[in-house]
Amino acid sequence: MAEIDGYAHILLVEDNASLAELTQHYLQESGYRVVVISDGEAARRYIVEQQPDLTVLDIMLPSLDGLAVCRQVRSDYKNPIIILTAKNDPLDEILGLEIGADDYLAKPVDPKLLLSRIRANLRRAREFNQAISSQASINGATPTKSPALSVDRRNRVALCRGNSLDLTGPEFDLLALLHSQPGHVFSRDEITHALRGIEYDGQSRVIDMLISSLRSKLPLQDPIKTVRNKGYLLVEEHLLTPED
Repeated sequence: MAEIDGYAHILLVEDNASLAELTQHYLQESGYRVVVISDGEAARRYIVEQQPDLTVLDIMLPSLDGLAVCRQVRSDYKNPIIILTAKNDPLDEILGLEIGADDYLAKPVDPKLLLSRIRANLRRAREFNQAISSQASINGATPTKSPALSVDRRNRVALCRGNSLDLTGPEFDLLALLHSQPGHVFSRDEITHALRGIEYDGQSRVIDMLISSLRSKLPLQDPIKTVRNKGYLLVEEHLLTPED
């Protein structure tokens, strides 16, 4: 992750040449290094090999659509992915986030809004990595231990009863957030800001869907509780104090 957002390496995957050129120019004027790729398969290879600081990914692409690209690279690419699509359907948003995208914007996108989301996602990723480093130094780089659940934020691995959990990027980030303060009730505002770097709009059901999906992947007795009109918490009894 780049030290300063303005030096970040951005990959823009867009097959509309004129739109790609305009967007690239706007982001470059804002200080970013922007590479444009118009083909899904080429984008997949580039993401895995070059590890850009952030990827802006259109859904409608030749050879391999954006959702397939996101799904295939997610296990090898931990940086933010913003999906762009001409479809304005909440189900597309949920699907994109479930397969590992970090954010979602419907086209046509106001360049200022795209820039704002890019900055928010880079900032969130940087703060998340800094928090991991700080926690690692406090804990002697030892992940939090639990007889039932452990979360290794540095390597982005979650284990439940010794078995690795197959989580999407947003699911892991949500679990890591809840796991960072067991017993604390996180509001939808706090979760939305932590995961997406934006304010909760009061209507989106994406957080509820992520909570539901995460619960289904945790083979524990009621691991995440809903606190009516307040938010969600990870039950403390599933955790132990980190070992010295």
